[in-house]
Amino acid sequence: MYQRILVPYDGSATSSRGLDEAIRLANLTGASVRLLHMVDALLFATGFETATAYVGEIIPFMRQAGESILQEGKARVENAGVKVDTVLVDSVAVRLFEAVNDQVAAWNADLIVIGTHGRRGVGRLLLGSDAEQIVRTAPVPVLLVRATEASATVPAKASDAVSGVTDKNAVAA
Repeated sequence: MYQRILVPYDGSATSSRGLDEAIRLANLTGASVRLLHMVDALLFATGFETATAYVGEIIPFMRQAGESILQEGKARVENAGVKVDTVLVDSVAVRLFEAVNDQVAAWNADLIVIGTHGRRGVGRLLLGSDAEQIVRTAPVPVLLVRATEASATVPAKASDAVSGVTDKNAVAA
């Protein structure tokens, strides 16, 4: 039985689909949910900003946006009657899969649930694959929840570019 479900969450339609599945599982098993949001400051670095503007304005704005995303997700989980907490990671030296694995260890999570676009081929190569990296390195099972057709046709942000892969740790919903 899963008692601690970790959900990487960026507020996108795809990650919301993963969150919905985590809520469903938590209600079935009595599990707690931890939402993880990562501020990807390097995603928006163009080199045109001064260091002062970047550190003084952009990063605090991204942290505030991340906290808002987490609070929205937390409210959804609480409204479903599930115990929830949140973690915001904003280190530029950590990649998402590393932050996820760190939280698995720190919180003793026994399942990771991720919303995924299920990209293949060139789309996956160009946009990267956070889900694939998580599946390959996770010390616990990973549930990949595929985006609906409607959300899969919406252009993705680079921060929620993930792919549906199969691995010994992955189960697609």
